[in-house]
Amino acid sequence: MFKLKPISTEAVPAALEKAERYRLLNEPGAAESICLDILQIDPDNQAALVTLVLAMSDRFAKDYAIGDSRIQDYLSRIRDDYRRAYYTGIIYERRAKAVLSKSGSRGSESTAYEFFRQAMSWFEKAEALRPPRNDDALLRWNGCARIIIYNKLAPREMDADFLE
Repeated sequence: MFKLKPISTEAVPAALEKAERYRLLNEPGAAESICLDILQIDPDNQAALVTLVLAMSDRFAKDYAIGDSRIQDYLSRIRDDYRRAYYTGIIYERRAKAVLSKSGSRGSESTAYEFFRQAMSWFEKAEALRPPRNDDALLRWNGCARIIIYNKLAPREMDADFLE
């Protein structure tokens, strides 16, 4: 097949900028590819890991099949506990928004609710670890709460005889 060509170490800063630009241009596949090139030569590059996780989650709403285990693998490599919790929350929030945007099927709204609640739980973990004057996790938590309230989302209701 093909052998991928490695980029030079000196090209990493420009490649990171390019990956961010592709994310902003709504081309997450291109951003993901660039991040994978960076991680090929610098496996612990924290900026590339974060950008890769965000690029992968950008694809949720585009009907791409993104495996949760792949995202989890990259999330687990983020060293900072706050950032790992914060970006895990973002992944759940984006998954919830993708489910909500495709709602119409039975149970999709309760699934979105569950994803939002997972996101909020991760944002609470991030809140406890946040650096001074950084309220990003609170802003995201509030955003999730507002979506739940405005859309009147609720957890799944189980039948009384669920276990019988």
